[in-house]
Amino acid sequence: MTIKENITALFNTCCGQPLSITKIQGDASSRQYFRIIGTTNASVACYDPAFESSTAIDYPFLVMHELLSRHDIPVPAVKAIDAEKGLLLLEDCGELLLQNLFESQKKQTIPVLYREIIDILVQLQTIGGEKTNIPFSRSFDKEILMFEFDFFIEHGLLDYFASAFDLKLIGMLRHEFEAIAEFLVKPRDFVLNHRDFHSRNILVYKDKPVIIDFQDARMGLPQYDAVSLIKDSYIKLDPLLTEELKAHHYNALRSHDLSTMSFDEYLFYFDLMAFQRNIKAIGTFCYQTRVKKSNAFEHSIAPTLAYLPDYIDARTELKIAGEILRPLLDGATS
Repeated sequence: MTIKENITALFNTCCGQPLSITKIQGDASSRQYFRIIGTTNASVACYDPAFESSTAIDYPFLVMHELLSRHDIPVPAVKAIDAEKGLLLLEDCGELLLQNLFESQKKQTIPVLYREIIDILVQLQTIGGEKTNIPFSRSFDKEILMFEFDFFIEHGLLDYFASAFDLKLIGMLRHEFEAIAEFLVKPRDFVLNHRDFHSRNILVYKDKPVIIDFQDARMGLPQYDAVSLIKDSYIKLDPLLTEELKAHHYNALRSHDLSTMSFDEYLFYFDLMAFQRNIKAIGTFCYQTRVKKSNAFEHSIAPTLAYLPDYIDARTELKIAGEILRPLLDGATS
């Protein structure tokens, strides 16, 4: 049976006969999404090949869905599942991404909405659990941070930017990346992070934010998700709002006893984390462009590169890496 035939069969178990099934533009993963229109309402189906080799008990999306729902984090409801077919049927929370708000008639609501999203983020970051269980067994340790740096080296420097970069400097750059990663591995300060907390993974439904794509959640510095939201590759926030949101996040962390950092320390780790996160994103965009032959991400490379000089100028710990990367940065515009 085809994916659409399997979706029809699953939809029939809870929602009647579908009138139409339309594929939705997905993200950079192997998952596929479909919108199903029924006689009374709509649903979204997700086909994930990884679900076929898993179970509802250990499938990260469902583990996280139960955890977030239990802690009142706004996520789409799960209507039905078929693990054998790799299918989930989800509540349809519309098509308005946070990203799309910036060119809509509701753009004046952006500051208030972002403050609300920061509050949701902190609510998520208060969640704890057994260290042996997903997501608390996974973290941004040095291995994964270096995997992301190396992914950028492989697909960015050795491929996409190869003609503009002196490849003899890669060893020196990787040494700097290792030093930056060591700064960011501070388990004493780790909290739960969504991992991809940006404007394409937040829907605005009935004027309220709804969080999606949370299956890769793991432990890390609280700045990781804040960076994803505030230094987003897909949209650029007003500088005043950017600074306000950093302070809002910091104050909320302190009020929930999630951090003992001073504000200066918070900003220091924000900049180092932002550097790592943006480098990781650029590597992903280069991979999607060159290896996957997708044209959906290349236009986000330059705006993401354009963030880097601010961190490099602010933090001596990034100076050497910044100098090595200078040929890439000189041509970047936000």
